[in-house]
Amino acid sequence: MTLRLYELVGANDIRFSPYCWRVRMALAHKGLAAEIVPCKFTDKALIAFSGQTRVPVLVDGERVIADSWNIACYLEDAYPDRPSLFGPGLGRRLTRFFNLWVDGEINPTLLRMIVRDILDIVHPDDREYFRSSREARFGQPLETVQSERHLHMERLAQFLIPVRTMLADSSYLCGDSPGYADYILFGTFQWVRCSSELEVLDSSDPIFEWRERMLDLYGGVARRYGRAMAIRDRST
Repeated sequence: MTLRLYELVGANDIRFSPYCWRVRMALAHKGLAAEIVPCKFTDKALIAFSGQTRVPVLVDGERVIADSWNIACYLEDAYPDRPSLFGPGLGRRLTRFFNLWVDGEINPTLLRMIVRDILDIVHPDDREYFRSSREARFGQPLETVQSERHLHMERLAQFLIPVRTMLADSSYLCGDSPGYADYILFGTFQWVRCSSELEVLDSSDPIFEWRERMLDLYGGVARRYGRAMAIRDRST
Protein backbone atom coordinates (compact mmCIF):
# COMPACT_ATOMS: atom_id res chain seq x y z
CA MET A 1 0.00 0.00 0.00
CA THR A 2 1.34 3.45 -0.97
CA LEU A 3 2.46 5.81 1.75
CA ARG A 4 1.47 9.43 1.22
CA LEU A 5 3.33 12.37 2.74
CA TYR A 6 1.90 15.88 2.80
CA GLU A 7 4.73 18.40 3.04
CA LEU A 8 5.22 22.14 2.79
CA VAL A 9 5.99 23.64 -0.61
CA GLY A 10 7.27 27.12 -1.42
CA ALA A 11 7.97 29.14 -4.53
CA ASN A 12 9.32 27.22 -7.50
CA ASP A 13 8.61 23.91 -5.71
CA ILE A 14 11.17 24.54 -2.98
CA ARG A 15 10.79 22.21 0.02
CA PHE A 16 12.02 24.04 3.10
CA SER A 17 10.20 22.77 6.19
CA PRO A 18 12.64 21.41 8.81
CA TYR A 19 9.96 19.04 10.10
CA CYS A 20 9.10 17.66 6.68
CA TRP A 21 12.78 17.02 6.03
CA ARG A 22 12.96 14.96 9.20
CA VAL A 23 10.27 12.71 7.82
CA ARG A 24 11.75 12.58 4.32
CA MET A 25 15.05 11.37 5.75
CA ALA A 26 13.34 8.92 8.11
CA LEU A 27 11.46 7.36 5.19
CA ALA A 28 14.70 7.05 3.22
CA HIS A 29 16.41 5.50 6.26
CA LYS A 30 13.65 2.90 6.44
CA GLY A 31 13.83 2.31 2.69
CA LEU A 32 10.20 3.35 2.27
CA ALA A 33 8.87 5.16 -0.77
CA ALA A 34 6.06 7.67 -0.41
CA GLU A 35 3.90 9.73 -2.70
CA ILE A 36 4.72 13.36 -1.91
CA VAL A 37 1.79 15.76 -1.83
CA PRO A 38 2.85 19.44 -1.83
CA CYS A 39 0.90 21.67 0.53
CA LYS A 40 1.11 25.47 0.87
CA PHE A 41 0.76 27.27 4.21
CA THR A 42 -2.73 28.33 3.17
CA ASP A 43 -3.83 24.89 1.97
CA LYS A 44 -5.41 24.11 5.33
CA ALA A 45 -8.36 22.34 3.70
CA LEU A 46 -5.99 19.88 2.01
CA ILE A 47 -5.00 18.36 5.35
CA ALA A 48 -8.24 18.95 7.24
CA PHE A 49 -8.79 15.18 7.28
CA SER A 50 -5.89 14.93 9.75
CA GLY A 51 -7.78 16.91 12.37
CA GLN A 52 -5.18 19.68 12.57
CA THR A 53 -3.60 22.32 10.33
CA ARG A 54 0.12 21.58 10.01
CA VAL A 55 2.38 19.42 7.89
CA PRO A 56 3.97 16.93 7.81
CA VAL A 57 1.09 14.49 7.65
CA LEU A 58 1.68 10.84 6.76
CA VAL A 59 -1.06 8.55 5.46
CA ASP A 60 -0.47 4.80 5.58
CA GLY A 61 -3.61 2.96 4.54
CA GLU A 62 -6.23 3.84 7.13
CA ARG A 63 -3.69 5.43 9.45
CA VAL A 64 -3.22 9.20 9.51
CA ILE A 65 -0.28 10.52 11.53
CA ALA A 66 0.56 14.19 12.05
CA ASP A 67 3.70 15.74 13.62
CA SER A 68 7.22 14.71 12.66
CA TRP A 69 7.99 13.03 16.00
CA ASN A 70 4.78 11.01 15.93
CA ILE A 71 5.50 9.99 12.36
CA ALA A 72 9.02 8.82 13.25
CA CYS A 73 7.67 6.73 16.12
CA TYR A 74 4.98 5.29 13.86
CA LEU A 75 7.51 4.29 11.20
CA GLU A 76 9.70 2.66 13.83
CA ASP A 77 6.82 0.63 15.26
CA ALA A 78 4.97 -0.16 12.04
CA TYR A 79 8.11 -1.24 10.14
CA PRO A 80 10.30 -2.98 12.74
CA ASP A 81 11.95 -5.12 10.07
CA ARG A 82 13.50 -2.02 8.50
CA PRO A 83 16.61 -0.23 9.89
CA SER A 84 15.93 1.32 13.28
CA LEU A 85 15.67 5.09 13.61
CA PHE A 86 16.48 5.11 17.32
CA GLY A 87 18.62 2.10 18.07
CA PRO A 88 18.19 -0.15 21.13
CA GLY A 89 17.49 0.59 24.75
CA LEU A 90 16.94 4.22 25.70
CA GLY A 91 17.60 5.44 22.18
CA ARG A 92 14.05 6.62 21.59
CA ARG A 93 13.83 8.55 24.86
CA LEU A 94 17.20 10.19 24.37
CA THR A 95 16.25 11.13 20.80
CA ARG A 96 13.02 12.61 22.14
CA PHE A 97 15.06 14.79 24.49
CA PHE A 98 17.22 15.93 21.57
CA ASN A 99 14.08 16.63 19.52
CA LEU A 100 12.72 18.87 22.28
CA TRP A 101 16.05 20.67 22.64
CA VAL A 102 16.33 21.44 18.92
CA ASP A 103 12.71 22.61 18.76
CA GLY A 104 13.02 24.70 21.90
CA GLU A 105 16.44 26.29 21.43
CA ILE A 106 17.98 25.88 17.97
CA ASN A 107 14.97 26.44 15.72
CA PRO A 108 13.66 29.58 17.48
CA THR A 109 17.14 31.10 17.37
CA LEU A 110 17.56 30.40 13.68
CA LEU A 111 14.05 31.60 12.85
CA ARG A 112 14.96 35.07 14.12
CA MET A 113 17.98 35.00 11.81
CA ILE A 114 16.17 34.04 8.59
CA VAL A 115 12.49 34.93 9.03
CA ARG A 116 12.56 37.80 6.52
CA ASP A 117 14.43 35.64 4.02
CA ILE A 118 11.77 32.94 4.31
CA LEU A 119 9.20 35.46 3.09
CA ASP A 120 11.02 35.55 -0.25
CA ILE A 121 10.80 31.81 -0.84
CA VAL A 122 7.31 30.93 0.38
CA HIS A 123 4.72 30.34 -2.31
CA PRO A 124 3.33 33.66 -3.65
CA ASP A 125 -0.12 32.65 -2.39
CA ASP A 126 1.30 32.40 1.14
CA ARG A 127 3.23 35.65 1.44
CA GLU A 128 0.52 37.77 3.01
CA TYR A 129 -0.32 34.97 5.44
CA PHE A 130 3.32 34.39 6.36
CA ARG A 131 4.08 38.04 7.01
CA SER A 132 0.95 38.74 9.02
CA SER A 133 1.12 35.57 11.11
CA ARG A 134 4.83 35.90 11.92
CA GLU A 135 4.66 39.60 12.64
CA ALA A 136 1.79 38.90 15.03
CA ARG A 137 3.98 36.29 16.71
CA PHE A 138 7.00 38.55 17.09
CA GLY A 139 5.13 41.82 17.61
CA GLN A 140 7.30 43.66 15.08
CA PRO A 141 8.11 43.71 11.34
CA LEU A 142 10.08 40.78 9.97
CA GLU A 143 12.80 43.15 8.84
CA THR A 144 13.28 44.33 12.43
CA VAL A 145 13.40 40.79 13.77
CA GLN A 146 16.08 39.74 11.30
CA SER A 147 18.15 42.91 11.72
CA GLU A 148 19.54 41.52 14.99
CA ARG A 149 20.74 38.25 13.49
CA HIS A 150 24.32 38.93 14.57
CA LEU A 151 23.25 38.65 18.20
CA HIS A 152 21.56 35.33 17.58
CA MET A 153 24.58 34.01 15.69
CA GLU A 154 26.57 34.23 18.93
CA ARG A 155 23.82 32.42 20.81
CA LEU A 156 23.65 29.71 18.15
CA ALA A 157 27.39 29.12 18.38
CA GLN A 158 27.06 28.46 22.10
CA PHE A 159 24.11 26.10 21.65
CA LEU A 160 26.03 24.06 19.08
CA ILE A 161 29.11 23.39 21.21
CA PRO A 162 27.90 19.91 22.36
CA VAL A 163 27.02 18.98 18.77
CA ARG A 164 30.40 20.14 17.51
CA THR A 165 32.15 18.18 20.25
CA MET A 166 30.34 14.96 19.35
CA LEU A 167 31.04 15.34 15.64
CA ALA A 168 34.72 16.01 16.19
CA ASP A 169 35.29 12.25 16.52
CA SER A 170 32.16 10.72 14.98
CA SER A 171 30.75 10.77 11.47
CA TYR A 172 27.18 11.19 12.73
CA LEU A 173 25.46 12.15 15.95
CA CYS A 174 24.32 8.54 16.24
CA GLY A 175 27.79 7.10 15.59
CA ASP A 176 29.16 5.53 12.44
CA SER A 177 25.80 5.71 10.68
CA PRO A 178 22.96 8.24 10.86
CA GLY A 179 19.84 7.93 12.98
CA TYR A 180 16.80 10.03 13.71
CA ALA A 181 18.75 12.46 15.91
CA ASP A 182 20.80 13.31 12.82
CA TYR A 183 17.65 13.86 10.79
CA ILE A 184 16.23 16.17 13.45
CA LEU A 185 19.17 18.57 13.30
CA PHE A 186 19.74 18.11 9.60
CA GLY A 187 16.17 19.24 8.92
CA THR A 188 17.02 22.48 10.69
CA PHE A 189 20.12 23.17 8.62
CA GLN A 190 18.33 22.17 5.43
CA TRP A 191 15.63 24.72 6.33
CA VAL A 192 18.28 27.44 6.51
CA ARG A 193 20.00 26.21 3.36
CA CYS A 194 16.77 26.31 1.36
CA SER A 195 15.45 29.57 2.80
CA SER A 196 18.36 31.97 3.07
CA GLU A 197 21.72 32.97 1.67
CA LEU A 198 23.00 33.23 5.22
CA GLU A 199 25.73 30.68 5.93
CA VAL A 200 25.61 29.75 9.58
CA LEU A 201 28.44 27.21 9.44
CA ASP A 202 32.10 27.75 8.61
CA SER A 203 33.60 25.21 6.19
CA SER A 204 36.12 24.16 8.86
CA ASP A 205 33.34 23.33 11.31
CA PRO A 206 32.73 19.61 11.99
CA ILE A 207 29.01 20.39 11.72
CA PHE A 208 29.55 21.71 8.19
CA GLU A 209 31.32 18.49 7.22
CA TRP A 210 28.50 16.48 8.82
CA ARG A 211 25.92 18.46 6.88
CA GLU A 212 27.76 17.67 3.65
CA ARG A 213 27.62 13.96 4.47
CA MET A 214 23.92 14.26 5.24
CA LEU A 215 23.26 16.01 1.93
CA ASP A 216 24.82 13.08 0.09
CA LEU A 217 22.77 10.39 1.85
CA TYR A 218 20.21 8.34 -0.06
CA GLY A 219 21.30 9.40 -3.50
CA GLY A 220 21.60 13.05 -2.56
CA VAL A 221 17.86 13.52 -2.13
CA ALA A 222 18.38 16.60 0.05
CA ARG A 223 21.14 18.15 -2.07
CA ARG A 224 18.72 18.45 -4.98
CA TYR A 225 16.91 21.15 -3.04
CA GLY A 226 18.52 24.44 -2.09
CA ARG A 227 18.37 28.17 -2.26
CA ALA A 228 19.21 28.20 -5.98
CA MET A 229 15.77 26.76 -6.68
CA ALA A 230 13.93 29.49 -4.82
CA ILE A 231 12.30 32.51 -6.37
CA ARG A 232 13.49 35.63 -4.57
CA ASP A 233 11.39 38.76 -5.05
CA ARG A 234 13.21 41.41 -3.04
CA SER A 235 10.47 43.91 -3.80
CA THR A 236 8.02 42.01 -1.56
